[in-house]
Amino acid sequence: MPHSRAAGEFVDTVLRGQLLDRRRKLETAIAIQARSERLADLLQEVDSALERVNDGTYGLCKACHDPIEVERLISNPLLEFCLAHLTEAEQHALERDLQMARQIQATLLPKAKLTCGGWESCYHYQPAGPVSGDYCDLVEGANGDLHFLFGDVSGKGVAASILTGHLHAMFRALISAGLALDELLARANALFCESTMPTSYATLVCGRAGRAGSVEIVNAGHCSPLWIGASHAKAIAATGLPLGLFCNSTYGVERVSLDSGDSLLLYTDGVPEARDLSNAEYGTERLSSVATAKRDLPADALIQACLSDLRAFQHGSLQADDITLMVLRRAAH
Repeated sequence: MPHSRAAGEFVDTVLRGQLLDRRRKLETAIAIQARSERLADLLQEVDSALERVNDGTYGLCKACHDPIEVERLISNPLLEFCLAHLTEAEQHALERDLQMARQIQATLLPKAKLTCGGWESCYHYQPAGPVSGDYCDLVEGANGDLHFLFGDVSGKGVAASILTGHLHAMFRALISAGLALDELLARANALFCESTMPTSYATLVCGRAGRAGSVEIVNAGHCSPLWIGASHAKAIAATGLPLGLFCNSTYGVERVSLDSGDSLLLYTDGVPEARDLSNAEYGTERLSSVATAKRDLPADALIQACLSDLRAFQHGSLQADDITLMVLRRAAH
């Protein structure tokens, strides 16, 4: 990280600011608790990190001199060692934290299958590691409407999983207010900007499915959802920027009407960007072709058909990114 221009700007604009802010808070606390050795030690750690920023060695592992993982620095800017050079006690502590984060993330996922207002939904959630930066949720409305939320946050690991939890809580609260979809996204974006670091953002699809087959959908910079109909597979393009880029972003609403048996297929970039052993990409066109050929299947079977084709394509290659799919299907009359 410290060797690139972008990384240098990141250190100067974000992490340096974090360190200076911590220093100010510690000085204030020390003034109140003058005899606290722990606070004095923390201040020394912050000063040491600032010295490394100034001499250009910040973000480099003291043991191997390779870059420390960016997502870990974002969570704790005082780190001095990369994952490969943690002590045994630190490794055990990290494993416990990851296990707890995984358990928390699992509790935030919606029901695996849901039927509401003439819609059937299903999803597949497959992290590449212990935790995921992919986000999906389903919220039933009192009037029979079904809100669906699906996205991908910046970063990886625990830091990314924390952001998905933040989105979950934020949208659950906002949906209960009964806002129009464009206002819902505008408010969520403003809150996300105000409550996360400047480097954090999230691509997102947010929609509301009604009883008569009508769907309102906002695509905030995410992979284009596929509307799988009897004679077409239509991509629903972005109607706004990802959450977190600009606090005053506005969002357009796309409105479509699904017939009986039509489906919406949502996916994160881990699906089209999956690679086989020759390093070729799976691609959106292949996903669309499979989903169109299998359009008559129930939601859960359609997802399994897509996954089976993806796995056949990969032919044993390692999963490099989180893979999440969701199908929202208009139930047959």
